[in-house]
Amino acid sequence: MPQIRELAIMCNQFGDNICPQIARITRCIEMVGLSFSLVSLVISLYIFFSYRVLKNNRTKIHKNLFIATLLQVIFRLLKYIDQSLDPSHTFLEQLYLNEICTAFLEYAKTAMFMWMFIEGLYLHNMITVTVFQEYSYIKIYCYIGWLVPGLMTLVWLIVMLVKAAESTWKYYYFLSYYWILEGPRSTVIVVNLLFLLNIIRVLIVKLRESHTSEIQQVRKAVRAAIFLLPLMGISHILFFYYKFNEAWKFALWSFSAYFLGTFQGFFVAVLYCFLNGEVQSAIRNSFYLHMSLRNHDYTPCRNFTLISIAVDDSRVQNFQSHRRDTTVITELTMDDTNTLKSSSKNAEEETDTALVGMKNTSE
Repeated sequence: MPQIRELAIMCNQFGDNICPQIARITRCIEMVGLSFSLVSLVISLYIFFSYRVLKNNRTKIHKNLFIATLLQVIFRLLKYIDQSLDPSHTFLEQLYLNEICTAFLEYAKTAMFMWMFIEGLYLHNMITVTVFQEYSYIKIYCYIGWLVPGLMTLVWLIVMLVKAAESTWKYYYFLSYYWILEGPRSTVIVVNLLFLLNIIRVLIVKLRESHTSEIQQVRKAVRAAIFLLPLMGISHILFFYYKFNEAWKFALWSFSAYFLGTFQGFFVAVLYCFLNGEVQSAIRNSFYLHMSLRNHDYTPCRNFTLISIAVDDSRVQNFQSHRRDTTVITELTMDDTNTLKSSSKNAEEETDTALVGMKNTSE
């Protein structure tokens, strides 16, 4: 293949052991990045699925992006781990497992790019569109995010099987019909880049209207661009060019491109989950509630709600009509723990007295 010959010529110009060293360091960066992404995405999905307060349409898009990115990370780790165990005879070479794993990897990768496009589209509409009804578009987002990548992957897989004599699964990404998948991904990157530029333009216009200084305008615009850059997959543009005439340039390209590519799941989890104010508030409230139920001396809030249930008996109510169980809710404002304990003790004494009176009346 011409691409393989060009890489071989380039590596021969660098020296005998330069490219293998760069490849080993790059693989270490990939394994560390994929591991960080795997752990952070699993934690993020657990958080989003655990708290009801986080179940809305915005977090639904985040969760689908996390799932697609997680699948891509898992299948890539499977291929890398299988290659590192025994390079001469890998497990995935048996029973077409390599082809199946590659097909699922490309499907997950395409789905990840589609959900990145949906994230960019949603953010663009929220900032630029005056009236935006997010509820009417969530089903369309799911179709675009999961069904469209499935159709594209199916078409690519059929072409690979039809062209079996010409196809190579080891270097399939150098084949011409790999652009069945790479073409829509590149389009998504370009569209997200346009979204990003328009978002920055709208932010600058709004900041000018708020009479802020020019330095703050540029700083906030650049900060927004840096935050949105790894989320929208624009870092994938670095993979389009890989020909260099010096070894340090090739090493810099390899380290930076694969660092951004493999740590992308970690970046998405940090920006959309760990730094999310709603997520932090939900975790904080859950922690306070757990500690208050576990230990009465720990009172993060001053307001407590005392709920007691009393059962009305017809004989106690002088043969009045039967009533259902009633729930008495009394809110008590406590200034310190001693007041809470004394009030609880008085409530217990009053309850005991009432029960004794009820017993005497029934007898």
